[in-house]
Amino acid sequence: MPILPNAKKALRVSKRKTTINSRIKSILKTMVDKVKKTPTAKNLSEAYSALDITVKNNLMHRNKAARVKSQLSKLAKPEKKVAKASSKKAVKKTTKTAAPHKAAAKTPAKK
Repeated sequence: MPILPNAKKALRVSKRKTTINSRIKSILKTMVDKVKKTPTAKNLSEAYSALDITVKNNLMHRNKAARVKSQLSKLAKPEKKVAKASSKKAVKKTTKTAAPHKAAAKTPAKK
């Protein structure tokens, strides 16, 4: 046991932070496991937010979090987006061109 007052305080703080950090890590592990079992967009979003929280609290390095996010996104089946080139051209044709702006008359500077 610590004898000095500052060591006693450090022990109290350490215990408090340990409980909080273990809770955050536990939440992260359950979210990641949930994504691995049922990879849906909602579960993926929850896992991403849990990863961001762990990075914010310095419980995980940001590069590791990015790596885990990448691995989880590969598990989730991406929804196919149908993008047609003809629809893009149609949008460009239908947009109105902006009217040219009139230049404001400049007043000469006073000396």
